[in-house]
Amino acid sequence: MHKVPVGVLGASGYAGRELCGLIARHPKLELAFASANEQRGQRYRMGSSEVTYVAAEDAPLSSAEIVFTALPHGASAKWVGNARSTGARVVDLSSDFRPGVGESATNAPYGLTELMREKIPGADIVANPGCYPTAILLAIAPLLKEGWVMPGATINVSAASGVTGAGYSARPDLLFAEVAEDFRAYAVGNEHRHLAEMQAVTKELGGRNNDILFTPHLLPVSRGILATITVPVEQHTEDPSLLWRDCYNGEPFIEIADQPPSLRDVVRRNVVRLSVTKAANVRQPTLIIISAIDNLMKGAAGQALQNANILLGLSEQAGLPA
Repeated sequence: MHKVPVGVLGASGYAGRELCGLIARHPKLELAFASANEQRGQRYRMGSSEVTYVAAEDAPLSSAEIVFTALPHGASAKWVGNARSTGARVVDLSSDFRPGVGESATNAPYGLTELMREKIPGADIVANPGCYPTAILLAIAPLLKEGWVMPGATINVSAASGVTGAGYSARPDLLFAEVAEDFRAYAVGNEHRHLAEMQAVTKELGGRNNDILFTPHLLPVSRGILATITVPVEQHTEDPSLLWRDCYNGEPFIEIADQPPSLRDVVRRNVVRLSVTKAANVRQPTLIIISAIDNLMKGAAGQALQNANILLGLSEQAGLPA
């Protein structure tokens, strides 16, 4: 069976390794190369298969139809250009081409697949969303699109991520002894690097001068994001979850739950699991949305593969654990 050759630049990071594993199990893709400058020449095992890392400069970009760039923010744009010059299409996992952040002149579609699907086929570059924005934007999009959010209201988000969300680079504050049996906020002050991305897409989805107040936390687990989102709305309906069920009807990677989700519901799955509850004991009608994802799957590698499947005209679910 003919398989489509794809490559991964930045394959030794957490998202890159996750991508290589997904590609190894994909029925229609094969890995043409995997680059990792600091680990060039080293081998990495993915189940029953093995890959030898090459330097980015030695990666045969022209051998791939799709190149995934899982490189650090700010370093990716150059390599996206290099891959494009060979005719390959690119799914970029950095922030370099995301709305509100990167090179908007490229008009790279934002790969929040369930909301932007029609913009992806035929694209040269797809800007894969950040992990926090994926969990948060898919949670609030139905409200924004239907105009339920109070004009000028602040959307409050308290979200916690596993330590792989900070990347693969060694950092003393992420050592096991520093993280275990602890729970802490970071980037306090509403200045997290994902905020501009979320604000730009919120406006695009129909936000009415709505700010996002975002406080991230570090969980002492390896992977997963759990976000608690409170949204002031103009009025309540008897069952607000119907809005989400209608909006995401037929979407294989979005689950609307009756009970608040937990990380165990989503880890190693390419899904967003959501619950919606009306807040009691407040004067302003308010909804509480709980959103859970695996930050390395739906928040990174899984969503990137979902977008690549669309670019290649394959089944969107191919190679992805639901």
